[in-house]
Amino acid sequence: QPQLVESGGGLVQPGGSLRLSCAASGFTLDGYVIGWFRQAPGKEREGIACISSTGIMIKERDSVKGRLAMYRENAKNTVYLEMTRLKPEDTAIYYCAAVWKPRTGTCTVLSTEDQDFHEGQYHYWGQGTQVTVSS
Repeated sequence: QPQLVESGGGLVQPGGSLRLSCAASGFTLDGYVIGWFRQAPGKEREGIACISSTGIMIKERDSVKGRLAMYRENAKNTVYLEMTRLKPEDTAIYYCAAVWKPRTGTCTVLSTEDQDFHEGQYHYWGQGTQVTVSS
């Protein structure tokens, strides 16, 4: 059964860093765009970043721009998200999601944020991992 599992969340002080993992089973992430989403208490879930199937293109929403790194480790069928200089407003449940985009219509230089983070296009979703940024 296709499945995504996020891990690596926890309690971090402002200014700290975390590395989140998105591990796939039942399918291979090769060929899929990976999106990262988060949902803060009382707010709608929002997309914050994506990485292309090749790993060449990485796009970030303004709220996390400059504080994020993403990379693929294909041998482990896993995508990693590293966040630095964390802020209290980063507190949220973080989700990864995978979408097959052979035409590269998502997470490209030409696609818009609305296109990149339209949740309905993503085939598989993880259960989420909690990130809390607080002193």
